[in-house]
Amino acid sequence: MFALSLALVVQAAVSPPQQVLIKAGRLIDGRSQQVQNNVGILIEGERIKAVGPVAQIQAQAATARVIDLGQMTVLPGMIDAHTHLLLQGDVTSQDYNDQLLTESTAYRAILAARNARIALEHGFTAIRDLETEGAMYADVDVKHAIDRGEIPGPRVFAATRAMAPTGMYPITTDNWELELPHGVQPVDGVDNARLAVRQQVQHGADWLKYYSDRRYYFTPDSVLHSWVNFTDAEAKAIVDEAHRIGRPVAAHAIGSDGIAAALRAGVNSIEHGDGLTDSLMDVMVRNNVYWVPTVTVGAHVVARGGVWVALVNLERKAFGRALKKGVKIVMGTDAGGFPWTEINEAREFEYYVQYGMTPMQAIQSGTSVAAALLGQDQNFGSIAPGLYADIIAVAGDPTRDITELQRVRFVMKGGAVYLSP
Repeated sequence: MFALSLALVVQAAVSPPQQVLIKAGRLIDGRSQQVQNNVGILIEGERIKAVGPVAQIQAQAATARVIDLGQMTVLPGMIDAHTHLLLQGDVTSQDYNDQLLTESTAYRAILAARNARIALEHGFTAIRDLETEGAMYADVDVKHAIDRGEIPGPRVFAATRAMAPTGMYPITTDNWELELPHGVQPVDGVDNARLAVRQQVQHGADWLKYYSDRRYYFTPDSVLHSWVNFTDAEAKAIVDEAHRIGRPVAAHAIGSDGIAAALRAGVNSIEHGDGLTDSLMDVMVRNNVYWVPTVTVGAHVVARGGVWVALVNLERKAFGRALKKGVKIVMGTDAGGFPWTEINEAREFEYYVQYGMTPMQAIQSGTSVAAALLGQDQNFGSIAPGLYADIIAVAGDPTRDITELQRVRFVMKGGAVYLSP
């Protein structure tokens, strides 16, 4: 019996991986500016082996299983660079408090597994999950379950708990007799900042995130200002320690003061960034800092009224200026800030086109440019030999109608098909 088992293991080890041939009627590869017609994509195991004219590729793979998408547009799997798998919408503070106070981490993790499946079925084969909002390290648990094949979902790049100083992030109260759940890891002082980075990395953080600012207000010159959370020394300690041990850093920064503080600290990405000024954009271009605007959540929270209406309008103007200056803009929605079950995350692309991007620029913001932000452009974000077979398809041509990305018909991740027409 042992000998038979050993023989099967040896046979499995030397047998060539399954080959699959995708016939693409139209191909958007994530890098080129042109749509290619009648392209073959040869997949071997998890990765792409060859891409070229259908007849040429088919000649290389006579025994490959064929997936005929000849009437469809094929693209790389999409990437959402700002999500919260453990959150289900928080338009009001009550929405947020209810989740942290009445739902166990286990229950929230169950919903997160559901959200991961929704993201994958919408065509998102990778996400950056920028904190668990009080659910500790449950995003890493969801990531492991996906990686081990226990549940379907995208590739997860987890930021675990995020950071803010004491009293500067909900849930807060002036009732000193109550110790309420924290939506982030409270961090005070340079030494504690370094310790928090080490703790989060120990527990599986791929990215670190901190809240650079809060309380947004306009001055008469129409500049959006904010209260900065950390001292420069604290913020720099977070970034330096993260970079020292090989982790990039994202900063929630909405007002110009918070953005400037995050750029001084040396972060890799600015999240939201509504108050970006021309001079701050110039710093981002010079230092290769990415911007993740999360327009979808802004449109969703406009219902709050107050300063949010002005923030959305300000961000739209900033978007056009940033595009002209060459700021690297990455698709990110803040899914979880709105309910996963109500909005298709691919709507973000539609906003980008409305704000001035070409459809191809918008597509690349959520494929090759997003992969570069994640440091994964040699693994996914494009359709090219050697990369993971993370591939989607839509019926129409998204370079003519970007809303096609909200109607994904085919999803493959790592060579496995999760949705087929």
